[in-house]
Amino acid sequence: ENYVPAPIETRTVFGITFEQGRNDSTIDESLLSNIVTENKNLPESAKRDLVIALITLKYTQSNSVCYVENGQTIGVGAGQQSRIHCTRLAGNKADLWHLRSHPSVLNLPFRADIPRPNRDNAIDLYLNEDECGDVLDDGNWQNFFTRRPEPMTKEQKREWLSRFGETALASDAFFPFGDNIERAFRSGVAYIAQPGGSVRDDAVIEACNKHGMVMAFTGLRLFHH
Repeated sequence: ENYVPAPIETRTVFGITFEQGRNDSTIDESLLSNIVTENKNLPESAKRDLVIALITLKYTQSNSVCYVENGQTIGVGAGQQSRIHCTRLAGNKADLWHLRSHPSVLNLPFRADIPRPNRDNAIDLYLNEDECGDVLDDGNWQNFFTRRPEPMTKEQKREWLSRFGETALASDAFFPFGDNIERAFRSGVAYIAQPGGSVRDDAVIEACNKHGMVMAFTGLRLFHH
């Protein structure tokens, strides 16, 4: 119990030695004091969600982006080779999480003998336009439902997702382009925390200002391997 790890971690890969500081950063609200956008209204609920997002990123594989809402992580994009791919992946997961609360999903007529994991998988397929046939086609729906449910339209999904606009997002390293902000906005993001330090910080801030979003530069890079 008295063991204290070394502050520097060392790894050898094919004869090459890499060093990095140990992953021991403290994550708290003090990281959110440097708000760089025109909108500086950061409510306590958003601070809580951004801290949760940053803690999540501390323990996920870089590159990584995390969406949080209501004190709960709802989408993580980790281990991607591009920041925008992280943002898209996590955003798609966040969208799916929101769509799961749609009345059409909550009222799916599942058979009583379907276990919960099978229900979860069936909901994912039901909401996936490319794979919904696996649970809705004749011969398939009978394995899950007491009657064939109607598929959700793109319009229904867009209308439902437009209701959400208080999501928090954090990134383990800086956003290099404003396209990340545009994608995040599509998934209801209103609050962002990221280290800052890109040569295009101004463009990223401008994208946030366009949508009235709040963004804090933490100055802390959570990019570990």
